[in-house]
Amino acid sequence: MIDIVGQIMLYVNNQEESLSFWTEKAGFSVISEQESGPMKWFVIAPSENAQTSIVLHDKELVAKFSPGMNLETPSLMFFTKELDQLYADFKGKNITVGDIVEMPQGRVFNFADNEENYFAVVEKK
Repeated sequence: MIDIVGQIMLYVNNQEESLSFWTEKAGFSVISEQESGPMKWFVIAPSENAQTSIVLHDKELVAKFSPGMNLETPSLMFFTKELDQLYADFKGKNITVGDIVEMPQGRVFNFADNEENYFAVVEKK
């Protein structure tokens, strides 16, 4: 039985720029930085004690060492208790955001990272 989603692999074109986006703009923390040979990756999460983290991998290097691997951006939905505050914060940091909309699961908006990958945030109180 699987108990939890541990990590999500996010394959990016520029690790340093993506790391900067996720930490400086989206407010994530760096959990660890790891290297193995020519590969380097960053483990980030919304907080130090988050159960799920995102791993930023260099898309070009992964493609080189693992041909045929699916390197597409996953569709991610984040949760927040303070949707309006987060929305205003993202707009203030010049993050591309969509309108806040009502969905069956609650109020939602989407945002784009530095590589124009879109993700969603839903309000969970």
